[in-house]
Amino acid sequence: MASKTKKAQFDVQAQLEQVANQFQTLQILNEEGEVVNESAMPDLSDEQLQELMTRMVYTRILDQRSISLNRQGRLGFYAPTAGQEASQLASQFALEKEDFILPGYRDVPQIIWHGLPLSQAFLFSRGHFQGNQIPEGVNVISPQIIIGAQYIQTAGVALGMKKRGAKAVAITYTGDGGASQGDFYEGINFAGAFKAPAIFVVQNNRFAISTPVEKQSAAKTIAQKAVAAGIPGIQVDGMDPLAVYAAVREARERAINGEGPTLIETLTYRYGPHTMAGDDPTRYRTADLDSEWEKKDPLVRFRKFLENKGIWNEEKENAVIERAKEEIKEAIKIADEAPKQKVTDLMNIMYEELPVNLKEQYEIYAAKESK
Repeated sequence: MASKTKKAQFDVQAQLEQVANQFQTLQILNEEGEVVNESAMPDLSDEQLQELMTRMVYTRILDQRSISLNRQGRLGFYAPTAGQEASQLASQFALEKEDFILPGYRDVPQIIWHGLPLSQAFLFSRGHFQGNQIPEGVNVISPQIIIGAQYIQTAGVALGMKKRGAKAVAITYTGDGGASQGDFYEGINFAGAFKAPAIFVVQNNRFAISTPVEKQSAAKTIAQKAVAAGIPGIQVDGMDPLAVYAAVREARERAINGEGPTLIETLTYRYGPHTMAGDDPTRYRTADLDSEWEKKDPLVRFRKFLENKGIWNEEKENAVIERAKEEIKEAIKIADEAPKQKVTDLMNIMYEELPVNLKEQYEIYAAKESK
């Protein structure tokens, strides 16, 4: 009689739990703005802490005004950012000017603070070609609309930096839904294989439009997906600006020292809809869940921390709010004054030499535009 095949001698569930347990959430500030992890505190001066808070407050106002402008028909595509300021801005704050940002469509604040004029960000939202004409010396590309495609591009940009011997990194962002895309896996695997100086951030705001993260993957964390690519992965409290800064700064140091890329999962929450294009978050998010995450608001948490240090107050915050309102008003005015986009502009930008089948169309539009 043939012998029975022996059952594999390992516990699958225990193996899965062992991997997931390696990824504990890094937190420095709790919801009350108290330091709970002194050993992980980044070395930031009072001036730097105030500047980070300034950017967070400014960006919250920018988000509010952008939503209003969108509803007025003065902006086009817009993805709200409220709730994700710590994840977005503290990560950018940990970079240097020579580093390169490859953003997703929700990541406009990072590229603004990296040097993109606010008026151009508004033009990008309107689909105007001038919004994509990045100024010389500003190391960003236009926000990627295709989910996850920026991960492939980041691996390439980072490898190019390595080949040139640049002491800089390429950083990119996607959401939890983006971590389900093939480009995500290809990007982190390629960068890992070539030790490219890349930082891959997944902003886990719990919902890819309306799909909860639990239905996207059986993995307990997104950070653990780094294991398959052979690179470090870390999960961070994405509502804690100090934890985000510390994680990205450390990942940057590793990258420029030739140790390769890092995958960072930030646990965060978007308070508004996925985009302003008709999404209704009340159809898939409960009021209790919203309330739970509002208690973790990164601005409230950081404000308490700075106030306890005696370096922030209501007067300072109001000054930032007024400055933001004035600069946003001026930026939208500049955007309004931009020359109206023409069909021939798009053709000239797209082609160095027009194909034969478009030459006739070009002449037709040129004639119409000259009237």
